[in-house]
Amino acid sequence: MHITDMNWMHIEEYLKADDRCVLPIGSTEQHAGLSLCTDAILAERVGVDAAEPLGVPVYPAVPFGCSPYFSAFPGTISLKVETLLAVTRDVIGSMYTSGFRRVMIVNGHGGNAAVGNLCRELMAERPEMSLKFHNWWTGPRVMAKANEIAPNPSHANWFENFPWTRLANVSSPGDEKAMVDVTRLKVSGPARVRELLGDGSFGGAYQMSDADMTDLWAVGVAETRNELEQPW
Repeated sequence: MHITDMNWMHIEEYLKADDRCVLPIGSTEQHAGLSLCTDAILAERVGVDAAEPLGVPVYPAVPFGCSPYFSAFPGTISLKVETLLAVTRDVIGSMYTSGFRRVMIVNGHGGNAAVGNLCRELMAERPEMSLKFHNWWTGPRVMAKANEIAPNPSHANWFENFPWTRLANVSSPGDEKAMVDVTRLKVSGPARVRELLGDGSFGGAYQMSDADMTDLWAVGVAETRNELEQPW
């Protein structure tokens, strides 16, 4: 359940029977014609959809992540790695104080990978806690389904183009874009990254049918729910 629909008394009662919660983390960064908040939108929504039948509380998504490579695109917000880790550490510390002992971080942004390493560190500090770091979009079942639909699932292309990440009155291009050389991207500064990407998409088709995307979403939700249900 979404924690925006709960008060502190609900949490106190919930913790008498369960100690799980979900923390989505995303980013605010360029996604070509899609919402700047695509990663945060997807991380929070998949967390809520996955946890709802289980009654597990889901916190609002942390909306900012590490995106220095996209800083030449207006609207992008990028935290330093140490800032993201400090925020995550404080949030999980507060969850521990509340009584949560099992926290699943549903991550929607590749630049947040360092949080996965932080989880190992925090569990060493608090052995009674169990932390999961789940990149929902790279799960094996999600990737298998994506590759059934179309090649090159990637940043800001069809793979992230859901009805809830699109913007009103912004149409997706009907053609396909040549895939960018990711190796060159990784060794380029922000200005060069913008030059290489143009509109911001990494390439491939911009949009698939809503039916295909609904099927893909269902797989992502099921895989995320499975992570919540597995022993930990």
